[in-house]
Amino acid sequence: MEASFLTGANAIFIAELYERWLDDPSSVDQSWQAFFAELHDDPELIRGDRHGGSWAPEGRAKVIGAVDPEEAAAAAAKKKKEAGKGTGGVSTEEVRARTLDSIRALMLIRAYRVRGHLMANLDPLGLIQPAPHPELDYKTYGFTEKDLDREIFIDNVLGLETAKLRVILDVVQQTYCGPVGVEFMHIQDPDQKAWIQRRMESSRSHADFSDLGRKTILERLTAAEGFEKFLQVKYTGTKRFGLEGGESIIPAIEQVLKRGSQLGVEEVVFGMAHRGRLNVLTSILQKPYQALFSEFQGNPANPEDVQGSGDVKYHLGTSADREFDGKKVHLSLQANPSHLEVVDPVVLGKVRAKQQQLADADRKKVLAVLLHGDAAFAGQGIVAECFGLSQLKGYRTGGTIHFIINNQIGFTTAPQYSRSGTYSSDIAKMVQAPILHVNGDDPEAVVFAARVAMEYRQEFAADVVVDMICYRRHGHNESDEPAFTQPLMYKNIGGRKTTRDVYADKLVSENVVSADEAAAMADDFNARLEQDFQAANAYKPNKADWLEGKWKGLMQATGEEEYRTEATDVEMDVLKEVGKALSTPPEGFDVNRKILRQMKQKAEMFESGEGIDWATGEALAFGTLMVEGAPIRLSGQDAGRGTFSQRHSVLVDQSSEETYVPLNHIREGQAKYEVIDSPLSEVSVLGFDYGYSLQEPNGLTLWEGQFGDFANGAQVIFDQFISSGESKWLRMSGLVVLLPHGYEGQGPEHSSARPERFLQMCAEDNMQVCNITTPANYFHALRRQIRRNFRKPLIVFTPKSLLRHKLAVSKLEDFGPGSRFRRVMPEFDESLVADDKIKRVVLCSGKVYYDLLQYRLDNKVDDVAIIRVEQLYPWPKETLVAQLSRYKNAEVVWCQEEPANMGYWQFVDRRLEFALEEIDGHAAKRATYVGRKASASPATGLFKNHVAEQTWLVETAMAGDLGKVPVPFQRITQLSKIGQ
Repeated sequence: MEASFLTGANAIFIAELYERWLDDPSSVDQSWQAFFAELHDDPELIRGDRHGGSWAPEGRAKVIGAVDPEEAAAAAAKKKKEAGKGTGGVSTEEVRARTLDSIRALMLIRAYRVRGHLMANLDPLGLIQPAPHPELDYKTYGFTEKDLDREIFIDNVLGLETAKLRVILDVVQQTYCGPVGVEFMHIQDPDQKAWIQRRMESSRSHADFSDLGRKTILERLTAAEGFEKFLQVKYTGTKRFGLEGGESIIPAIEQVLKRGSQLGVEEVVFGMAHRGRLNVLTSILQKPYQALFSEFQGNPANPEDVQGSGDVKYHLGTSADREFDGKKVHLSLQANPSHLEVVDPVVLGKVRAKQQQLADADRKKVLAVLLHGDAAFAGQGIVAECFGLSQLKGYRTGGTIHFIINNQIGFTTAPQYSRSGTYSSDIAKMVQAPILHVNGDDPEAVVFAARVAMEYRQEFAADVVVDMICYRRHGHNESDEPAFTQPLMYKNIGGRKTTRDVYADKLVSENVVSADEAAAMADDFNARLEQDFQAANAYKPNKADWLEGKWKGLMQATGEEEYRTEATDVEMDVLKEVGKALSTPPEGFDVNRKILRQMKQKAEMFESGEGIDWATGEALAFGTLMVEGAPIRLSGQDAGRGTFSQRHSVLVDQSSEETYVPLNHIREGQAKYEVIDSPLSEVSVLGFDYGYSLQEPNGLTLWEGQFGDFANGAQVIFDQFISSGESKWLRMSGLVVLLPHGYEGQGPEHSSARPERFLQMCAEDNMQVCNITTPANYFHALRRQIRRNFRKPLIVFTPKSLLRHKLAVSKLEDFGPGSRFRRVMPEFDESLVADDKIKRVVLCSGKVYYDLLQYRLDNKVDDVAIIRVEQLYPWPKETLVAQLSRYKNAEVVWCQEEPANMGYWQFVDRRLEFALEEIDGHAAKRATYVGRKASASPATGLFKNHVAEQTWLVETAMAGDLGKVPVPFQRITQLSKIGQ
């Protein structure tokens, strides 16, 4: 036993300090003020006249707030007069002794609040036996066994004025060491901490359910378990990632929905990985059992006329309406790949968009519920990133309820190898979220914890975690053999009753239900499943789960992309109206002098109709869409100013630092422009904005990387959601991704946005990939996202040096009536020789065009045409064929800045060959590659080398002997020759 500092000579000293603090908190050192204050629910409650009678509660004056000055003076005089004597027949030494007992008891209570969870009964398997903690031992505080029956004054802490030490121990152990263990003392907000403390202590961490309520819990468990057992019988060994061992999560979610509906929740968006997903789909979102059985039989989830690749059953989502006590709640479960936690920010983005649409400023109508596995919660960094978003402007959603289905294992990895902390939930402490650990084999405790979580979230608009400790009955999946690696755990599991049976036995023993009723409940549910199983043979989905609600009126893209038409031009008066907002400084606003100069230049652009630069073209797209009623959301690292100081969407008053957003002041009734400087994260923020775009088809949602290579940190979002979400899950997105790209000698990490990766993902008309060279074409590409009757993600490789390039500008008329997006920019220079005299056609994409153009101007070349491919996917085959047909006698070159194994070459090579084959009599059969040789690194880190490489590729593309151009993949060519 550890020695307590509340013994010996220290005891009298501390008792005196405590007495002084009770009279006047400022009379003791601040450290002692904090120490004594921590011992009480409300320190003000115990500051009163403690010397006017006995220590019995009825003899004490209860005071809330300051003591009356006259009473305080009288009490002080009386105290002085009776110095050295007791009061009410009690000696001063006895008063101090009782005061010390009070301090000791309060410290013991506080220790249980802090550490009680370490001794809680949380593991249903009983494999983890908590070791006794010295801070939870009453002897540590100077008490002995003789003191167990001593009456101790604790001043309404735990709801008790006085109590025997034995009773105090019983109460704190019930509250903090039962089937619920709560961590909340790390919370710094006093109101949040006090709320949890009161909520747990007033109920002793227990809910008194009615008999009907307990029967309902049993029904939910019966359905959850019965469903899994039925699947195991009918589809033995088939993967389904069942919930067995974690069935209590079903009544817990039901409690969230029911209590949430009472507290104003109208919509809930769920995100979860695969474990238990089928059960949540059927039990919570009420997906028909026959529909799921049909999918198990190999039938598609959607009608046969709906195109798409589909996905495995335990990745799919759905939506439904549920009613609780007459209040309707809309539920949706977001589809999710096997990347476990990557769905989290997608859910949060959807919730944020729904809140915007409902004008839910308090963020109490729409709720995010995320279900996690313990290993993933601790191991996946995106969980921490999402906690980091939780209270940020532009990303907050009013708090998320997190359920950890804690299997106590990750696949085959034991907890001691998968995390460094005590709990998998420790990461939640970064935002001071309360954490309720609960024994999954005690359904009532789990439902209680869920109720507390729901109430806390609605009260404080903050995240809360329920860590349900349970187990997996069949291992990682139903065909796995978990005893290979965890023999003792699975020997225990194999011999124990299920959660449902344990609870049923409890209710039978307490005469809530009879054994026959409990058995009949299971039999009736099984009979229902058997009926639905037979009906599944004839089940046909009558509609696809998409293009409803906000998406109504939009259509699946059909036909060749080349022939889709969309009006993206804008009347000149509207363009000038937006231009005026962009170029007019607000009255009384101290605008930075450089910005004022830029605004003056913008005014001149609109006056002359010339020289519209990239940032202005973008702003015109945003402004004209908002005038038409489409809201704009742009988020990214330093997006407000722009990485290259080009955008300046937000003006900052140089005296007060107040902000002004010109685009929000175009006209009355316009839609809103929201531009957000994001945290320094890619995967979570991109996931959030993708989720936002899934919910808001009528607004333009954009994410911008600080540099294009920042997309590397978000690759899973591109791979699993953006590129394939429509094909797998029938979920459209019009998200725009802006990735600065271009070779200007800034080294390997700030040159390439890795276009090859995006092009490799392109197929089935899944998204658009563009490298645009003019502000006007960028304007039309952005407006096209909203003007079409379908939605596709758009990847734009945006410029850096071209932001201020004198040639990379557009005329105002290029935005006006009759203008449109050009997938291919043809040769415009009329001073060149006739088309049939052109010797060479150079095809390119992006910034390298201006290098090629400058060479042609400097060297007065008039027989080389330059064609820009502005949209690489969908591939503009017909337009390219039409343009190349003009130059039948010319050589054809593909020129790019990127190394041969990167960029566009491997994507365009065969496509160009096919295009040339379609042109009768064309002299060129294939295009010749001119660019950097294949490389491991995206670019050289030496500026001198960069300049030499860039000079070579431009000169060679424009005037070099193509017969001497090195083969881009020399080693591959040699190997193929050897093979021949």
